[in-house]
Amino acid sequence: MPKQKEYQSFTTYSDLFASEPYTPLLFQTEREANGALKVLSLFSGCGGMDLGFEGSFICHKKSIPTCCDWVQKTVAENWVLLKSTRFKTIFANDILKEAQQSWLQYMRRFDVPKEIYHFGSIVDYVKMHQKGVNVFPENVDVVTGGFPCQDFSVAGKRKGFESTMSHDGGKLGINAPSEETRGKLYFWMKQVIDIVRPKVFIAENVKGLVSLGDVKSIIQHDFASADGNGYIVLNPRVLDAGNYGVPETRERVIFIGIRRDALNEKALKALETEIIPDEYDPYPKPTHNHTAQDNSLQVPVTCRDVFEELKEPEESSDLSQRNYSMAKYMGKHCQGQSEIKLDGLGPTIRSEHHGNIEFRRLSKEHGGIYTEELDKGMKERRLTPRECALIQTFPPDYPFVFYRGYTKTYGVSPSGAYKVIGNAVPPMLAYNIAQRLQKIWPLYFE
Repeated sequence: MPKQKEYQSFTTYSDLFASEPYTPLLFQTEREANGALKVLSLFSGCGGMDLGFEGSFICHKKSIPTCCDWVQKTVAENWVLLKSTRFKTIFANDILKEAQQSWLQYMRRFDVPKEIYHFGSIVDYVKMHQKGVNVFPENVDVVTGGFPCQDFSVAGKRKGFESTMSHDGGKLGINAPSEETRGKLYFWMKQVIDIVRPKVFIAENVKGLVSLGDVKSIIQHDFASADGNGYIVLNPRVLDAGNYGVPETRERVIFIGIRRDALNEKALKALETEIIPDEYDPYPKPTHNHTAQDNSLQVPVTCRDVFEELKEPEESSDLSQRNYSMAKYMGKHCQGQSEIKLDGLGPTIRSEHHGNIEFRRLSKEHGGIYTEELDKGMKERRLTPRECALIQTFPPDYPFVFYRGYTKTYGVSPSGAYKVIGNAVPPMLAYNIAQRLQKIWPLYFE
């Protein structure tokens, strides 16, 4: 198609698919026939949760549990295309321009209209709705949202509800928190739930939230109050991405809420019991034994697995691999000054850049202990955006850094790519959640 030809003409992809981007098969007819479930995505970023819920993206074959029929086809020796799901994104939003540009650049191969991505704060959209503007779509089945985590993260100042950062990313000229600060954005997500009344909502945040006083209980209570106390909000659970085929030590707390009046009688009774029966539990069970300590599960996916076929930056034609942080070593007491272990899981990818990106390899002079690549003459350097994205399980044909022409940057810079990659939910973790929710959907609502 002309549109696809233009897209290929100014974008270079991962070396794994260097000749052209792999265009996933479109399963719209099949999905519509099975009844598409409409998803409203908040704090969408570059689409980690959205990709996971849509499916039909490329991942490493070791990320797939052998017990599940999730593979549509093999696309390269170690890479497969996942099957699509019943879920379809109909609304997405974020305040970061880099997130919008990245999301649209990848998702347009699915013929997604660019108008569904709304560049702005949900605070403003809720206020527009309250003034009578039709902002949000109707007949929404699922609301997802990774509300901003900086104020709850142990890597930050942990101000939580006391944050004075504005909902739109600026600094408020006040000394006390308000309902419009970044630390209260989950409450505006709750108001969107009030408006669209989805059958299910899924909210995500950093693990640090659960240890920040009674924040977890307050958020759980507030979410349950949506639609006039109309939701069962299950006890939030911390999911370790390494247990779901993600080569990363990333832990996230997940809140799941289900609308009471949409549930059938049997499901309502099961979800209101103190111990929910396994067949009604919406949280996915681990597939890999990173921390699950179950030898029947698959071994964790490692950095070596997903890096194996990548070329070094100076040899690569992939702009997300060629361009990377050149920040020098800043001392072992600073954040981001360690090296990854190829045969282990990668670190939690942070939404930062320059000196906070871990090293692919660290010289002996700077305390490097994994010498395999150094002994081959490879130089000390930090992780590239492509390597960070692969650790997060973004597909290798996702063009995070891209240009139009030979000199002018079009879209996302390397530093912008680091930011949106680190902000994201790992697509493979989201895919596990979506597959579990898809499986139990008839048990809940039919």
